[in-house]
Amino acid sequence: MDNQKYYVYILQCNDGSFYTGIAKNLHKRLAVHETGKGSKYVASRKPFLLVYSEVVDSKSDALKREIEIKKMKRQAKKNLIEQSD
Repeated sequence: MDNQKYYVYILQCNDGSFYTGIAKNLHKRLAVHETGKGSKYVASRKPFLLVYSEVVDSKSDALKREIEIKKMKRQAKKNLIEQSD
């Protein structure tokens, strides 16, 4: 059973677009994105800014939450980010 905490995060890319992902270690994952190896999407839109993150209890919960966020319209994502400030 996986009882490790996971992060769901949103990056705002250089072109203003949002990228949503999950990670066990958020700091390490952001470092991988910085090298350009995290995802092709982010690599082609660097630099980026971490604008949102939340902690969830399992990988399963993280994947479900990631899908929820990815399905959101842009304004809903903006609202989520603003509410977390």
